[in-house]
Amino acid sequence: MSSVAVLTPESFAEHRSGLKDQEITEDEAYIPTYLEAFPPLPEKGAPGEKAGEPASVWGSKIRPIKASVITQVFHVPLEERRYKDNSQFGEGEEAKVCLDIMQRTGAHIELSLAKDQGLSIMVTGKLDSVMKARKEIVARLQTQASATVAIPKEHHRFVIGKNGEKLQELELKTATKIAIPRPDDPSANIRITGTKEGIEKARHEILLISAEQDKRAVERLSLEKAFHPFIAGAYNRLVQELSQETGARISIPPPSLPKDEIVITGEKEAVALALNRIRAIYEDKAKSVMVVEVTAPAWLHRFIIGKKGQNIGRITQQLPRVHIEFTDGEERISLEGPTEEVEQAQVQIQEIIKDLLVRMDYTEVIIDQRFHRHLIGKNGANINRIKEQYKVSVRIPQDSERSGLVRIEGDPKGVQLARRELIEMVQRMENERTKDLIVEQKFHRTIIGQKGEKIKEVRDKFPEVIINFPDPSQKSDIVQLRGPKNEVEKCAKFLQKIIADLIENSFSLSVPIFKQFHKNIIGKGGANIKKIREETNTKIDLPTENSNSEMIIITGKKTNCEAARERILAIQRELANIKETEVTIPAKLHNSLIGSKGCLVRSIMEDCGGVHIHFPSEGSGSDKVTIRGPAGEVEKAKKQLLQLAEEKQVNNFTAELQAKPEYHKFLIGRGGANIRRVRDRTGARIIFPSPDDTEQELITIVGKEEAVRQAQKELESLVKNLDDVVEDSMVVDFRHHRHFVCRRGQVLRELAEEYGGVTVSFPRTGANSQRVTLKGAKDCVDAAKKRIQEIIEDLESQVSVEVAIPQRYHRAIMGPKGCRIQYITREHEVQIKFPERDDSDAPPQENGDISPEAEFAPRKCDIITICGRAEKCELAKVALLALVPITEDVEVSYELHRYIIGQKGSGIRKMMEEYEVNIWVPQPEKQLDVIKVTGLVANVERAKQGLLERVKELQAEQEDRALRSFKVTMSVDPKFHPKIIGRKGAVISQIRKDYDVSIQFPDKGEEQQVCDLIVISGYERNVEEARQAIQQLVSEWQEMVSQDVHLDPRTHARIIGARGKAIRKLMEEFKVDIRFPQPGADEPDKVTVTGLPDTVDNAIDHLLNLEEEYLLSVTETETLAAYMKPPSRPAKGFVVRDAPWNASGNKAPDMSSAEDFPTFGTGVAPKQASAWGPKKF
Repeated sequence: MSSVAVLTPESFAEHRSGLKDQEITEDEAYIPTYLEAFPPLPEKGAPGEKAGEPASVWGSKIRPIKASVITQVFHVPLEERRYKDNSQFGEGEEAKVCLDIMQRTGAHIELSLAKDQGLSIMVTGKLDSVMKARKEIVARLQTQASATVAIPKEHHRFVIGKNGEKLQELELKTATKIAIPRPDDPSANIRITGTKEGIEKARHEILLISAEQDKRAVERLSLEKAFHPFIAGAYNRLVQELSQETGARISIPPPSLPKDEIVITGEKEAVALALNRIRAIYEDKAKSVMVVEVTAPAWLHRFIIGKKGQNIGRITQQLPRVHIEFTDGEERISLEGPTEEVEQAQVQIQEIIKDLLVRMDYTEVIIDQRFHRHLIGKNGANINRIKEQYKVSVRIPQDSERSGLVRIEGDPKGVQLARRELIEMVQRMENERTKDLIVEQKFHRTIIGQKGEKIKEVRDKFPEVIINFPDPSQKSDIVQLRGPKNEVEKCAKFLQKIIADLIENSFSLSVPIFKQFHKNIIGKGGANIKKIREETNTKIDLPTENSNSEMIIITGKKTNCEAARERILAIQRELANIKETEVTIPAKLHNSLIGSKGCLVRSIMEDCGGVHIHFPSEGSGSDKVTIRGPAGEVEKAKKQLLQLAEEKQVNNFTAELQAKPEYHKFLIGRGGANIRRVRDRTGARIIFPSPDDTEQELITIVGKEEAVRQAQKELESLVKNLDDVVEDSMVVDFRHHRHFVCRRGQVLRELAEEYGGVTVSFPRTGANSQRVTLKGAKDCVDAAKKRIQEIIEDLESQVSVEVAIPQRYHRAIMGPKGCRIQYITREHEVQIKFPERDDSDAPPQENGDISPEAEFAPRKCDIITICGRAEKCELAKVALLALVPITEDVEVSYELHRYIIGQKGSGIRKMMEEYEVNIWVPQPEKQLDVIKVTGLVANVERAKQGLLERVKELQAEQEDRALRSFKVTMSVDPKFHPKIIGRKGAVISQIRKDYDVSIQFPDKGEEQQVCDLIVISGYERNVEEARQAIQQLVSEWQEMVSQDVHLDPRTHARIIGARGKAIRKLMEEFKVDIRFPQPGADEPDKVTVTGLPDTVDNAIDHLLNLEEEYLLSVTETETLAAYMKPPSRPAKGFVVRDAPWNASGNKAPDMSSAEDFPTFGTGVAPKQASAWGPKKF
């Protein structure tokens, strides 16, 4: 037996001492030899070494890595060069084309001119880039020729290849363009375009592909589909064997495909051989195959097949050559195969059918389709229960079938029981009733209860009733009940009672109570408010202390709420001289007295010492207004309220007038001129209906009675005149007709809308007439004639005025979406036309770098044309010129520029948006103390002010930063630094917060830095206070002492407690700091206690007591563990046989020695040679 070496320190000594060899039994794991475990590295081959020697265990020869960059050189003859101008080689079109190709493909191209004036091109790069670049160079630098090659049409697809890959490869390889005719094109010619050399290469490759395909053949064999399984064989083994033997490819259509054609492709000889073999199989099977039909009810088919095809699977396993086919909806089963096997299969299937007919039955029930989903139940619960209970199959038709026929199949007894249960369910559902309850959505959650507890009680009480609440997002008030009629009625009454209680208990009152009395209403510990809540059974909500509201909200039954209000008001009356009085004011005046958002009544309350004025709720019809507060202030508020009500009563007389909606615009007049005249004469306010009002003919007049009567009389007179329809005419020159009828009669429509629906008719085009007819109310017709005359005068007096404004300002003048120009045209009734843009001669300018004083020479693109009346054109011109932006300089120190710009330009962007100007800040390298502001005059002034204010703010911030930069350095012993910082920085964070300073400690890693200096920076006063605070802390800690106590390490965890909870409690109790040793410390039992001398002694005594107590528990646990868990067997380690250290005279290596087992990167001088061989470094 050979000796065994175990590479573990424990076992190594034993082997050296000459222990007996261990016997290796058969059941032990195989121990490898040293050479098997550690194969030697391959040595460098000798010069005479043979090539055929086997590779070593370290693997075969490593294959060389191919370079990823290639270089191709090709030549373009002079006669084929596209650009032959040799005067400037390297600077002409050829160089531009090459530069473009390099950018597009990523390849490097070098051009050189040969002696024969031919072009040598070297392309370097990755293979794909080089091929693409070569193709483009040939196409763009070399003259192109074309040729055609004719191959059979059926070979075209092989030239194209899968997804066109073959064609793309061929085009790249030959640097040509190959055009293959479409499948519907009868032509067989393929056109090749490129250089002569490329065309020859491409033509050769295409002819090779075609020649290869000529050797191949395709045969199509039509055989009955019934014989396809016999040709394919079990699991397609037979057809696979045929393909391997003959080398032909055989394609048999799948059973699901209604085709009987078998396709054979390959070499001609292989195709012929495969064809003969398939025909032989077919003829052999055709003689021995028979087809039989077995009759069986269609509903039994799935039972004959069995669950997951078990029944039919047994037959096909016994008789694999029999093909069994079931036809849906037909009562026949087809069997095909050898005569003997078909007869056996027929007998077995007939036995299955006979057995099923004895023990199976079916029935059909007509059930209304609306009950189908209820029969199925939620997730099929009902129908699955019936199937499992009665061992039957129930087929319920899909909704799309629109059928009520339900079929039940299975055990005869189970079928009848299932049928009866389904009918009973339908009868119950027919007796069902659905009822909708209208419940305000705000009560839904209350009825449902927390986690559905309350609605569960209702459902338990009425288990046969289904209660459906709407989805909260639908905002619906309809709660649906469904179930038996009587139960639904009972449930509805029960829910209505709950809802009535909720409505009754949801009455709410708001009671204004002076803020200073809220604490008295709450009482000590909430005693008063709790007593009122319990005695009145109400919910009382008071505003928070931070709120300015004085309203206390009471919710509950109406009578209870009123009782609670009286109790609360009584407390207020007891505490102060509070008086309450009621004033009668007509309800119609309440809204006008309250004012917009309560402004009027609030002003009275504030003026009268904060009295509370309460108006009745809208719609109540009550005239009583309640005033509550100090006695003197209540009287003052009452007087002011009655005085205001009297003024509103006088000025609130109302009258109504009916007028057709088309008259309203005429009554209002252009720009409200007509109605303004009536208002000015009478002083009454006239309100016309808005488009949303239902009464579109109703005009309301409000004001003093006398003024309202006068305005009503004037308006009635105007309306009466409008009702008298007259017809009139006027003469309008031909040349103005187009203005009125263009844009689909826009001007005529405006006239009709503005003047009470007057109809204006112009003569038709081609009619030799200048007469225009107007039809409508007399006043409207007269006004319309006057307006038409004004328009004609405007047209005749129109002039064109040109304004020269540099083109660069046009966009600013137009404004966003042309809003500014639209306003000018509308305001001055003119037309403004801007010229076409011309950027050809425009000099480039930096943003805002514009000098308004520079000499301006107008160009055509600078001229803006204004058309209209002379005086209005002048006004529009002034308005346009006012929109021309100006540029002004603002003195701002260069140092402040970056603060004005802000982070990522946010500051300057905000100012530009706010002031609607363009602000230009010079480049940082220029270091200019100026910022240019460009925009409208008013906007520039505002922006300048804003900019100067921002500069002041920044200067103030700079001064503040200078004040905050005061620094003080103090020396503190480094041992106190962790204490000053505190746990997770708590102490230092509090100091920083209290004194608003920054405190920096020296970095631990920097040796050169003085390690005891602390730097405090901030305001001078705060820095001094923070320094004193730190000094005081250090003084207290200097009085402290530190003592070491030795505690058994096994008790440390118990003393510290879970997450340090126990030790923190102990430190707080004795006011000391306790530090335990780190894992791996030299003295693992040393614990340091720091604090005042007395507290340290007390803490150490306590720690020693704890150690003694915990040691008893630890000892008991260890003793018990020793008995419960036997000592584990030492691991054998990794074992090898025939190791070199077992040889006589060799010394085993010391695994702990750095010489025998050196670490990587460090060299150790060898002492002597060993069995391991020379050491390699």
